Amino acid sequence: MIELGSILILGIFAQWLAWRFKIPAILPLILIGLLVGPIADWYLGHKLIDPIYDPATGKGLFPASSLFYFVSLAIGIILFEGGLTLKKSEIKGVEKAILNLITVGSLVTFVGGALAAHFIVGLSWQISCLFAALIIVTGPTVIAPILRNTPLNRNVATVLKWEGILIDPIGALAAVLVYEFIIAGHVSSTFGIHAFAQFLQICCIGFTIGFAGAMFFRFMLSKKLVPHYLLNVFTLGVVLLAFVASDWLAHESGLLAVVVMGMVLGNIKIPHFKEILYFKESLTVLLISILFIVLSAKMNVEELMLLGQTSLILFAVVVLVLRPIAVFLSTGKSDLSFKEKLFISWVGPRGIVAAGIASLFGLKLVNVGVEGADMITPLVFLVVLGTVLLNATTASLMASILGVRLSKSEGVLIIGAHAGARILAKWLADKGRHVVLMDNSETMVRMANQEGLTAVQHNIYQEMDMGEDVELMDVGYLIAMTGSDEVNLYATDKYQERFGENGTYRLMTTQELQNPAVGINHRAIFSPTTDYINFSEVARDFPEVHEVPISDLKQLNDLIAELDSSRDTIPLMIQNGETYSFVPANREEEGIKSGDTLIFMGNKSAINSLSEI
Repeated sequence: MIELGSILILGIFAQWLAWRFKIPAILPLILIGLLVGPIADWYLGHKLIDPIYDPATGKGLFPASSLFYFVSLAIGIILFEGGLTLKKSEIKGVEKAILNLITVGSLVTFVGGALAAHFIVGLSWQISCLFAALIIVTGPTVIAPILRNTPLNRNVATVLKWEGILIDPIGALAAVLVYEFIIAGHVSSTFGIHAFAQFLQICCIGFTIGFAGAMFFRFMLSKKLVPHYLLNVFTLGVVLLAFVASDWLAHESGLLAVVVMGMVLGNIKIPHFKEILYFKESLTVLLISILFIVLSAKMNVEELMLLGQTSLILFAVVVLVLRPIAVFLSTGKSDLSFKEKLFISWVGPRGIVAAGIASLFGLKLVNVGVEGADMITPLVFLVVLGTVLLNATTASLMASILGVRLSKSEGVLIIGAHAGARILAKWLADKGRHVVLMDNSETMVRMANQEGLTAVQHNIYQEMDMGEDVELMDVGYLIAMTGSDEVNLYATDKYQERFGENGTYRLMTTQELQNPAVGINHRAIFSPTTDYINFSEVARDFPEVHEVPISDLKQLNDLIAELDSSRDTIPLMIQNGETYSFVPANREEEGIKSGDTLIFMGNKSAINSLSEI
């Protein structure tokens, strides 16, 4: 009980350390696991935490096979949560680069890794291929903290995020295929046919079970057949059912099934999606904490002693040669710049799937007497720990040097997805601005998406952890324009630091409108008479945005005065070159200056001075 409790306590402590010092949690987790495992064994003569149960001493946590069943199920849950975060809308413009990275890039890493392991370390071709398959993956559990702590441009962030999650099952499948080759290697006459048939079976069953599981889950929730208090545990049960059923039908296909299930659910409309995602995120944090400590502690001093100079050379080849070749070959014809490709080449940390499967297959192959199998686990852990340490400590610096860090966030987040908000968002998007609409209404979000806008469903009162959401990474303007004064005030107060780097704005409140003595806050925009009702009425009757050239400050003030006097028009922004500034509701505020263009919404013919334009 002490050992099990210690794993949980140390895991949570490591996660806190990672948050406190802004590093990937995998780093302190592995170090703690090594300290309580092989390092403690070296100095104290026994491990403080021994994951493998020893019948002779009665110490340890898991009987040998039970540990690996737990590892497999835990990795499946982690990959499902990763699949939930993959949305088709995020990959616009970089689809080809991502596809090439998980196909061409994987092939380059596999072939290059096998050659390097064979000729540098001297491993057999079989073990070299298994090592190469395991290092294909770039762990999403490591990429996510890097994205959260280093503000990158959207292209780079999107490529890294999608590659990290999509390539996990590919690397796992490649490792499974090589493992099957090794196990069936003595039957030379049927060796190739057996392995190829196994691969096809895994793919077919994994995709089928994953899609079927997603459709079943959607049906149960849409028909309200699951009570709310059982929602999270029911989700977990369906995920485990899909994993176990797929793995039972085709051994090692469960990982693919849960990733497919997560991706399908992440891109279709299901009730309570946010609640499910939050639960899976919390569960994933707990499982990652347990897994890394357990797998690190499982290693022995003898395994660590196998690493030498040739292992370090192999690591350098993987990081400094294979990764750049894979990235540049995969993104040669993409829209990514040279510096963006160079940064992606530098960031390729390996994570939990590589470590977990290496431990799983390594011990199985050692038990059947495959030569060199004892090198798999320490070599993969070296790559995992080395890449995490390297990328966690240098990603921010390299982003600054290569110019892929966001120097200024120009994206716009609009709270509210009603018709008027969509008109404003559409105009801004047509002018090249990245705009995201956020609303608690599923209907409003769906209508915005149907109009080609980016919209997310979220209750503003629920805590947001948007560090991994690529769509919100470059947001620097926040505009709250819902029908609730309370929501608008709450949004601007709570999220001004996170999303309002360049400005935080809202509609006039009812109190400001009805009681001028209260005064108009500097965040209120458009006009002294524009609240939600007025804005919605103009958007309903005259859903058009007009641009009027202006020559001097007097003309600008006259035009705004005419717009204010009409109930059918609303001044929105002033454009000066490439800069857009919202018209403040408080006409005494600084900001109304001579510019190039006045933008307003409403009835163009309602204003006399505009009749000749």
